Amino acid sequence: MYKKILLAVDLNEESSWRKALPTAVALSRGFGAALHLLTVVPRVPANVLSQYFPEGFERETVRKAEAELKALCEREIPKEIAPVARTTYGNVYDEILRVATEIDADLIVMASHRPELNDYLLGPNAARVVRHSERSVLVVRA
Repeated sequence: MYKKILLAVDLNEESSWRKALPTAVALSRGFGAALHLLTVVPRVPANVLSQYFPEGFERETVRKAEAELKALCEREIPKEIAPVARTTYGNVYDEILRVATEIDADLIVMASHRPELNDYLLGPNAARVVRHSERSVLVVRA
């Protein structure tokens, strides 16, 4: 049923992968599907970036996120799964949808984060992905 599964994770929020990652791994095993992990470094507005952050901040942040995602894969995913790890920079939900389309994912797996008052049912990125995706989306709750 699934050939490519995209798991979106926030490296700054363990809750974004603690339950979703084992779910994605089990689905990958069960269907023999390729597992792709994605983390998105959120875009900082240009005026804020130039005023408050040093030159090269974006590149360094992406490089650090790539290393952290690779470490997460090595630490938490069995070797036989051989996940494809990808780090992008931009608007989180736009990047999730773009990468899902680019890799032709059959399923997007993501966690809902701890609810805030204004987004109690789903985090804003999960809600937008569910609402705008043309692909199946599995939201794993903590």
